[in-house]
Amino acid sequence: MSSGIQSWIPGPEDNGREKLRKRLVHIDSNLEDLEVQKLKFLCRDFVPSRKLEKASSALDIFDHLINEERLSEEDPFLLAELLYIMKQNLLLKYLSYTKEQVKDLLPTRKQVSPFRNLLFELSEDIDSESLKGMIFILKESLPKVETPTSLSFLEHLEKQAKIDADNLILLEDLCNTFAPHLMRKIEKYKREKEAEQNEEELLSASNINQIRQALPEISSEETVYRMDHEHRGYCVVINNQNFTSLSKRQGTDKDAECLKHVFQWLGFNVDMRVDVTKERLDEILQEYKSHPDHADGDCFVFCFLTHGQLASVYSSDEALIPIWEIMSHFTAQQCPGLANKPKLFFIQACQGGEIQSSVSIEADAVNPESGNSPPKNTIPAEADFLLGLSTVPGYVSFRHKTEGSWYIQSLYNCLKKLVPR
Repeated sequence: MSSGIQSWIPGPEDNGREKLRKRLVHIDSNLEDLEVQKLKFLCRDFVPSRKLEKASSALDIFDHLINEERLSEEDPFLLAELLYIMKQNLLLKYLSYTKEQVKDLLPTRKQVSPFRNLLFELSEDIDSESLKGMIFILKESLPKVETPTSLSFLEHLEKQAKIDADNLILLEDLCNTFAPHLMRKIEKYKREKEAEQNEEELLSASNINQIRQALPEISSEETVYRMDHEHRGYCVVINNQNFTSLSKRQGTDKDAECLKHVFQWLGFNVDMRVDVTKERLDEILQEYKSHPDHADGDCFVFCFLTHGQLASVYSSDEALIPIWEIMSHFTAQQCPGLANKPKLFFIQACQGGEIQSSVSIEADAVNPESGNSPPKNTIPAEADFLLGLSTVPGYVSFRHKTEGSWYIQSLYNCLKKLVPR
């Protein structure tokens, strides 16, 4: 990389995007031409091909990922995943990740498709002799390249539609002939893909029809909420990290920043509150219960990140507050401005002390043997409410000490991928 690039590195006063770009410069300076080609290949599902073809450096690719809203200071995980796949684990430090952290987060946060992963793994294991034989078989249909690589060979097969996620016949034939040891990777991919398809088929069209028949009839006008106001609405994020005697919730700031980023991206005005006491929470609920701007908004979102017990959450001064009590402030009767509008509540907190699994994370629960009895009230039935809990009743909810909770990080990724602005 030329020394001229170094001259524009921002200083301490820079905003989030400039800080990210400074990190990306360091990563770029440690990637050779071959690594840039690998990065291009892995980004084929995220960046248009014509842009990738013109990219001459990793910085060009990073720029495209930023423009496609795939990479940001708040969420650099996609790049961390790409570096992990490329085995560039030493560069993860520039994104504040470790190899172990990325590995732990992949089950819930991976974005690179299994097919892309498969092709990359195969390209890493196809030796020169095997590649020479494969090229010889398909010589008539291949472009003339001075020094073809296994990666460029597989990329060409994909571009020519000779292989895709559902059609590996040619690839299997080539590997069977020249690299039979790679067949186990292909078979593993096919088994996992079949298992995924079987899960999807559990909710078949006939099952969906049965579910629809069991639901009450509603008019077409009632099936979709309006989401076309200039003011989308308010998103309140209560982020309790420090408590009087309960453990500090390490990693919760990562969740809070992700929620702020994604709901601002969706057009909400985000109000972040930190370490909220019971008294302060009551004031916040009263404030938003009677907020005049609800009339001009489409939706209301309330996120609570804290410790919890069954059907309840803790304030920072450790008052146990029933979830229904929080939600009851926003019923149509109590908050007319939100009548017939969606009210979304996302709670990252334990709902008991039972444990479903064990990894290097913390639980958002207090000692289940403590004297606090959970309230017996339940969530009242009310129209236009959605309550999302990070775990099932009676169980703890896991939170990574540096990367946030599985629930909020998954919510963030789903909103970014699936919700149109």
